[in-house]
Amino acid sequence: MPDSPLLINDHGAVRVVTVNRPDKLNALNAATLDALHAAFDAAAADEAVRAVVLTGAGPKAFVAGADIAEMAGLTPVQGRDFSQRGQRMMRRVERMPKPVIAMINGFALGGGLELAMCCHLRIAADSAKVGQPEINLGLIPGFGGTQRLARLAGRAAALELCLLGAPIDAARAQQLGIVNRVLPAAELEAETMKLAAQLAAAAPLALRGILDCIVHGSEIGLEEALEFETAQFGLIFSTQDMREGTAAFLERRKPAFHGR
Repeated sequence: MPDSPLLINDHGAVRVVTVNRPDKLNALNAATLDALHAAFDAAAADEAVRAVVLTGAGPKAFVAGADIAEMAGLTPVQGRDFSQRGQRMMRRVERMPKPVIAMINGFALGGGLELAMCCHLRIAADSAKVGQPEINLGLIPGFGGTQRLARLAGRAAALELCLLGAPIDAARAQQLGIVNRVLPAAELEAETMKLAAQLAAAAPLALRGILDCIVHGSEIGLEEALEFETAQFGLIFSTQDMREGTAAFLERRKPAFHGR
């Protein structure tokens, strides 16, 4: 669609989803939230797609936040609805059965950091900045930022970032556990795509089992989570990929996984 706020390109089994509003620093308005939700629905359903990379267009921003111009005139009910819309989309990404990598090429602020945090891995350029600056607008994070930030970085760091509203650099974000890796900006795309290709070549059903166990398990009690892991572990023994992977190991050859 020519008016879509997204660019979608496939590189083998890796799908790259780019938020394409560089003139607005890729800010998330309602149309972009809906387009992202639909794009991740499509990626989840497409058997040819085994990993997704999410990034932003232009040299400045991954996603610089929610669209303030759109939010400014909302009523309380509309504000709640906008928050729910964003949270549904973020949950769609977080619950993806395929690994999603946020390639943070610039500012990831407010809704942009919230979007990055719902991805499974976050790779940042050394020039990137992240933060939750909503306090400076008289707002609070509304797309899950207070909750995912506390779970990723801990309560003290979440309180600091949300209460003070100041961005931090990529190195500090890595220290806090908000991003997994920091790379020179010139190497970001190539290294992220290499990592995505590695994930795309892995056993798809095992990947899904790991994602389900870690994402779901982090939201429930330990005993229930351990039972869930055991059930998933047993279930994977019914797959051809498990038989192929173990046979390849014993035969000292590279496995060929097909997601069955």
